[in-house]
Order: sequence, then structure tokens, then C-alpha cells
Amino acid sequence: MTSKRYVGNIITSNPTEPTEPYESSAASGVWSIAEANAYRGADKWPTQGNLPPVEYLVVAGAGGGGGGYYGGGGGAGGMLTGTFSPTGSAITVTVGGGGAGGHHYSDSSPYQGGDGTNSSLSGGASVTSTGGGGGGAGVIPSSSLRNGRNGGSGGGTAFGVTTVGTGISGQGNDGGSSASGSGAGGGGAGQVGGDSPGNTIGIGGDGLQSSINGTATYYAGGGGGSGLIFQTGGGQGGGGAGSITNQANGNPGTANTGGGGGGMRSGSGETGGAGGSGIIILKSVSQASARTGGTETTVGSDYVYTFTSSGSITF
Repeated sequence: MTSKRYVGNIITSNPTEPTEPYESSAASGVWSIAEANAYRGADKWPTQGNLPPVEYLVVAGAGGGGGGYYGGGGGAGGMLTGTFSPTGSAITVTVGGGGAGGHHYSDSSPYQGGDGTNSSLSGGASVTSTGGGGGGAGVIPSSSLRNGRNGGSGGGTAFGVTTVGTGISGQGNDGGSSASGSGAGGGGAGQVGGDSPGNTIGIGGDGLQSSINGTATYYAGGGGGSGLIFQTGGGQGGGGAGSITNQANGNPGTANTGGGGGGMRSGSGETGGAGGSGIIILKSVSQASARTGGTETTVGSDYVYTFTSSGSITF
């Protein structure tokens, strides 16, 4: 008994029947070079496709909390979700790092929180989320440094400033602003950073939940501002709380959540909290054919690949 050959495959569960003049060549099960060239010439031999789609979560590194005094919270790393069609080529996985916390105004610069770095998939896919913006610093007399920095989500301002860091639509939100005496919260993936009303700190904006790994988890929360009167602090999704006492660092964002760092209230030698690093998670019904870095788990019949540092993968 002979086996019929199908377009692009020797055996397939969803065959595409050849058309004349190639029908008569489907007899012995192995493609000859001439037959393969004929199908390519007729644009009937797929160069890609027939591979299941891959679901992704790509979260960038977050911004650091502002220093000076009464610094703003760092913006969350940009968060993207969706699917792509793999090509069979290797995919470079780049996981972004969090930005450093800003310094006290009497110490050396930088005073604003540092921006987080991007996370991306490149090569066999193209997805990039943008690092979060750093929090503003209460630097006297350099009032421009009190502004929040732009990013995937924007950083919150330091005290008494309304120029917020802006977020990128589809990735995050703007940071909050400050009316007077305390720092504002950094933006999160799901919510604008909280404003600082008077002496009460601004809360970091909440992130968004993803269940790509089988567990509903928040990512990309904004960092909390610093100041005199505490409220909740960092946003859900790894945002660090700002400090409310002198000689205390802002709290860092949680690693591998893209959560923003908390702002610093005051104290020479102290800093705002560092932004949390990013994360990339991929899920497919198809097991990867090659991988460097990351971990493999299963959720039902799906394969889940989690990268907390850079690597590569091929489907």
C-alpha cells in the first residue's frame, strides 16, 4: 500500500490535496527534489505555518522611585499580552531590568528614579514592551527634576509638581501628580498613579492580572510615593511602597513583576526603591523544539515557558 504525500508534509491530519499537474506524483511517500521544487514554484509548499499560535505575556522592567526628598513612585514596566504565529525560527527573549532608585538631593546624582529597560521577543517574533519611567525627585532648587519620567507606565511626581510621567497606551498609564507635600504614585498597567492630596502619599496604580501560567497573578503595579501620611503604597502587581520616615529607603518593586520602586522621603545616603525586573511567559500546545534559559511547565495540555532572564526559544 502506498501513502499519499501532502503539501509541505509527508503525513498530515489536515491534508491539502495536490492539484494537477502534481496529483500523479503522490505515490510513494517521499518527496523528490524535483517535486519539492515544483510545489515551491507553484506556491503550494508552505515556508511557514502549520504551527500552533503562541500566547505571550511580555512585561518590561519598572522605573525606580524618586529621591531628593518626598520622591514620586516609579512607573510600572509596560505590559503586553497577545498571540503570534511562530515561523520555526529562533526567538530571542530579552527580559528588561528595573531602574535604580534616585538619590537624596544632598548626595550625588541621579536624583530622579532611573527608567526600566525594555523586554522583547525578536527574530521569530516581534513584540516589545517599554520600560517604566522613573519617579520624580524633590530636588531643591532643580524643580524640573521633580517631574515624573515617561515610560511604559509613567513615574509619579515629587511634591508640589503636576507634570506627570506619561505612559504608553496599551502598555500602561500615567503617573500621579502632587498638590503639595508628598510624592505621587507611579502608573500601573491597569490604573493611573494616585495623586498626592496634601501631605498624604500617592498610591501606585494597580497592574493587571494574567492567568497565562495557570494562576491568576498581578503584574506591572506602580510604585508608591513618599511623604508624611501613609496609605496603601505600591500598586497590585509588585509595586513598592514609598517611605514615610527619614533615613529610610523606598521599597523596591518585586522582581520579575515589572512593579515600580517606591519613592524616598528624606535622608542623606538613602535612595528610592529600585524598579522590579520584567518577565516573559509563553504558552503553546506545541512543545518547544529548542530552548536556552527559562523553565518549562505544563498547564493542562499546554506547555508554558517562563523567562526571568534573557534566553531564546524555537517552536
